[in-house]
Amino acid sequence: MTEALARTVPTNRRDPTKKSKKRRREDVSKKAIGNGDDGGSKASKEERREAKRLKKLAKEPGAGQWADEVLPINTVAGGVEKAAANADQSDSKLSKESRKEAKRLKKLATGQETGTAAVQDEPTSNGVNGVDSAADKAARKAEKARLKAEKKSAKADSGDSNAIQTVAISATNGLTKPLNGYVEDSALTDLPQSEIDDFLSTNFITISDPTSSISLRPMTQFSHLPSHPTPYHSSPFTTFKTPTPIQSAAWPFLLSGRDVIGVAETGSGKTLAFGVPCIRSITSSSRPKGPPARAVIVSPTRELAAQIHTQIETLASPARLSTVCVYGGVPKDLQRLALKTAHIVVATPGRLNDLIDEGSADLRNVDYVVLDEADRMLDKGFEDEIRKIIASTAPAGRQTLMFTATWPPSVRALASTFMKSPVHISIGADNPTGELRANAKITQRVEVVDPRQKETRLLQLLQQHQGAAGAKQNDRILVFCLYKKEAARIESFLRARGGGGIKVAGIHGDLSQEKRTAALAAFKSGACPLLVATDVAARGLDIPAVKAVINVTFPLTVEDYVHRIGRTGRAGADGLAITLFTEHDKAQSGALINVLRAAGQEIPEELLRFGTTVKKKGHEAYGAFYKDPGVGGKKEGTKIKFD
Repeated sequence: MTEALARTVPTNRRDPTKKSKKRRREDVSKKAIGNGDDGGSKASKEERREAKRLKKLAKEPGAGQWADEVLPINTVAGGVEKAAANADQSDSKLSKESRKEAKRLKKLATGQETGTAAVQDEPTSNGVNGVDSAADKAARKAEKARLKAEKKSAKADSGDSNAIQTVAISATNGLTKPLNGYVEDSALTDLPQSEIDDFLSTNFITISDPTSSISLRPMTQFSHLPSHPTPYHSSPFTTFKTPTPIQSAAWPFLLSGRDVIGVAETGSGKTLAFGVPCIRSITSSSRPKGPPARAVIVSPTRELAAQIHTQIETLASPARLSTVCVYGGVPKDLQRLALKTAHIVVATPGRLNDLIDEGSADLRNVDYVVLDEADRMLDKGFEDEIRKIIASTAPAGRQTLMFTATWPPSVRALASTFMKSPVHISIGADNPTGELRANAKITQRVEVVDPRQKETRLLQLLQQHQGAAGAKQNDRILVFCLYKKEAARIESFLRARGGGGIKVAGIHGDLSQEKRTAALAAFKSGACPLLVATDVAARGLDIPAVKAVINVTFPLTVEDYVHRIGRTGRAGADGLAITLFTEHDKAQSGALINVLRAAGQEIPEELLRFGTTVKKKGHEAYGAFYKDPGVGGKKEGTKIKFD
């Protein structure tokens, strides 16, 4: 039996005690983990001692005698009994199985040591293995992500709450504290309410604020303006003793950041009404990143745009703000260059849209938008261009202003689409709704003449009034025609028939911008006291000391008539308007009679013979509509009829 065992376990084979040493390490590790050992110093010391003892024991002679004591009984006994029963076949098989078992135990021991280290660094709930530790770690990571999401959600809710509060403050403006830091001057606050009421009634000022029944007090003196580096009392203000009615009423609301609709006659000081708050709006706020443009002022004609630019530039220069005037008829290169540094852009709709389309005009930081002569721009078909310009500006916090001489439904519809609770300010006697009114200081004369005699009568009128105009260098006469070719013909006629005593210039759409600018400059300076023009000069132009306006041909609408004669009688001065009316203009007789009657002017009998019917609209499909249905009857529509 002994010999058989000797053959089964030869002396040159690998000593089984080496396997037992690895198993002993594994058993120690399992025991440490099973008892919840977290790597304490005492347990680790004992384990190292035991391992050292076993290693020394394995190297001693006759170590095989201790194999049964060290190795687990089930492993060693089973292996020996199997070897004794199969002595002839088990040599290679037992050796292979032993090596596999040793490798498996080594791998297991390495994995459990890693798990033990994880347990030592971050104890798990049950302290059994590294899998539980990883699960806990994943759970803690998920909890951390959840807390972070809750914090982010709470922050977003807080931001929404602030946004709602801001909108509420903006909507209640006028009931509470005005925006933009505007504080009413103490001297203005101390004025008795009776003086404020007298000022409003005397100047026919009507203020309608949809967010409040109590309006801000108008600034009756320049000293009521808030202190600011810009010298308000210099340059454009030197010719005024006190603010004009539109300036007095509009400034408090504009300085408060409100949207404003101003309805006032031409020559009422509207440019400075929106110019002063424009400068303050830019200088009192931080400059955002990106393009420098902060304000856009849009006007219908080149001449009006140039005039506005001149006054705005005077206010902007002391505040170190740059401006640019953008209009058609001239090369774009200089305009593109100026737009790169301009803070205020004064423009006509067509050219500004061209520059926006090509990317030269970037209005994303613009938060102050002014539409001057809005009704005229709509009449000229610029509604799409206006909407595009406004859409290119900053939608949040934008302040929009609209100034107009009339308040027709088309202008109201446009204002309702992009203005936020605007304050409506109307200047004019018994004219709170902004209906068409002529300046009461203008004497209106209407002469009914034969169409073939208009040129002869015009020459007589000029000879009658040119003498007085020649005695005073600052007096001028402005002659209006309906069409460009008519204006050119009248200019040539006056040069040929007037002799050397009449100096005449012309301005109309067929002339280049350089010639138009030169003619207007000569007329303003008095070098050429007679100017023949189309309706391009009828709106907004501030030409001082125009003694008379002569309408050679009546315009297409009575609104244009009011704007034409508004070139005289400006800044409180008296004016004269003479109109040559023919039978070809009889469709406008009723509207003209109403304007004359409203201004208290004399109505000639010849004009009354043409009738007093006021034709509001005429269309082939919808028929014609009149101010008074009972007057003149009603023409029925040929395609569409209404019950």
